[in-house]
Amino acid sequence: MRLAVPAVAAIVALTGAGIAITGSGSAEAGETPQITAESQKPAPPSQGELRGRVVAAMKGDAKNERSLIEQPDSAAEGTRSAPSARIIGGSTTTISTAPWMAQLHFSDAEGSYFCGGVVIAPTKVATAAHCVKGIKWYRDGAVVVGTDQMPTQKTDGSLDLHGGTLLGAYRQWHHPQYSPYTVDNDVAVLTLTSPVPSTVRTLPLAQPTDSALYQAGRDGKVYGWGRTSSTNPNNSSQTLKVADADIVSDASCAAAYPDGFIKGHMVCAGAAPTGSDATSETTCNGDSGGPLVVGGKLAGIVSWGDENCSAAGKYGVYAKATTYSAPIQSRVDDTNWSGDGHTADLLARRASDNSLFSWHSKVTSLARTHNLGNFKGVSLLVQTDLDRDDNQDLLYRVGNGDVYWDHYVPGPGGTQGDWASKLVAKGWSKHKQIVAPGDVTGDELPDMLAVDSTGTLRVYPGRGNGGFAAPIAVGSGWGTFTMVRGHGDFTADGKADVFARKSDGKTYLYKGTGVATKPWAAPVLVGAFGAMNAIVTTGDVNSDGHADVLTRDTAGKLWLYPGKGNGRFNARVAMGSGWQAYNLFG
Repeated sequence: MRLAVPAVAAIVALTGAGIAITGSGSAEAGETPQITAESQKPAPPSQGELRGRVVAAMKGDAKNERSLIEQPDSAAEGTRSAPSARIIGGSTTTISTAPWMAQLHFSDAEGSYFCGGVVIAPTKVATAAHCVKGIKWYRDGAVVVGTDQMPTQKTDGSLDLHGGTLLGAYRQWHHPQYSPYTVDNDVAVLTLTSPVPSTVRTLPLAQPTDSALYQAGRDGKVYGWGRTSSTNPNNSSQTLKVADADIVSDASCAAAYPDGFIKGHMVCAGAAPTGSDATSETTCNGDSGGPLVVGGKLAGIVSWGDENCSAAGKYGVYAKATTYSAPIQSRVDDTNWSGDGHTADLLARRASDNSLFSWHSKVTSLARTHNLGNFKGVSLLVQTDLDRDDNQDLLYRVGNGDVYWDHYVPGPGGTQGDWASKLVAKGWSKHKQIVAPGDVTGDELPDMLAVDSTGTLRVYPGRGNGGFAAPIAVGSGWGTFTMVRGHGDFTADGKADVFARKSDGKTYLYKGTGVATKPWAAPVLVGAFGAMNAIVTTGDVNSDGHADVLTRDTAGKLWLYPGKGNGRFNARVAMGSGWQAYNLFG
């Protein structure tokens, strides 16, 4: 069954993040498509190869005496310095107190290094940009999670991970405005080849509304395996350490670093060092990329400091997480089918033969690549990642109104796997909208929205495994909208938003609140897409950290409206013509 649509929609029914044009071929009721595409992710490196990378990095660490990233004016002397920042003092702790900690072992042409990191999603590790930029992580890096001990070599030469899990990273992203001269925007995200074990927990990311986390004196902790001496370059900690790192006021931080501190992008934490390791408690080499934890959230990422880790009055400096939560979250929820970057890709069905193609974002253009199979009879298509395994999933509706979740299941040891289908809902033919905008309820798990035939909107809280909790009715009157769209954060506040368009073309932004029972703020009129017969939201298409919108006009031209991060858009960018040949988008 097709949705009823107003005349101005040019015989187009738009639902969720996909569209369906009337007149496309129909399948037998309840028949599901057979997805023929294989995983686009590369095969993970073997454990032997990863162990070799760790051993090489450990040997390099022992010999490396390169200088720290110092104060930004000193850092300007070179284009890249060795990863820096610092735990002196403090105390040893266990992985159970910091189950989200990650060890990053890597090398480049200049040497081998170690950084800290923090697991923010099952396949995502946040760290510092200076631990990522210039490194070919897919080739030269390895990540260890689930242990408070650094790896050691046994007498037979084998590597002891002390109960940890060794993983590769096949994708990497660092902030596009990261500067090795000013050490500004020092944030990055690695995408792992496999999800971390269930025993490894994720650390919630501080959001822009969490300003209270940065009140001067607020209790904070920093974790890492870095140097325990400001003078001995080879004195790292075998066991994970934690140090007090209470928030320092911006004024005090600016006074300590008058030429380096950038208000709003950086934050200082911890008591001012005394000039002596014996009476200081601060970060040092090897702690870079590790977390500053305040109020149970990732408030900062260890970035830089004085070359002498315990220099009197020189605080540890962190990238301020709330400033970067939107681009970081875009990397977590990036709908990237190709596995070749951190851009949102588009799915489109060709009307002539019902073949569904993946169109991979090249930032300013789209390239058609893989045929995912025959999607005849599918009336709705939405991209999501309900089980958070970094393989894109599909939510789609078939001829009898049943809605299915299709997800990729890798084979043993990361070998080629297959697609599995799960029935999500039965008899939803008359539902007007189905959307997968991301985390609506504030628990960092992707959710589903649905508008039924009466116009009632319900939130279906995701469980993180493809299942949903009991639906929550959050309002009526949504039947007046011909389109409801959303995938990502359009306002850069760390919460998923949606757009809703009426038959007259007026389009409203419903800003997310993160509260399950009242997920939207009052609607704000943001413009009109009345001349467009398709609107698609797949996420951050141009990799700038803001969610974007794709539209198709009546001439068959596709346009990208780059999001500004405030609910509005920059000038549209042409993404090609001939798109009238496609009758389903997702």
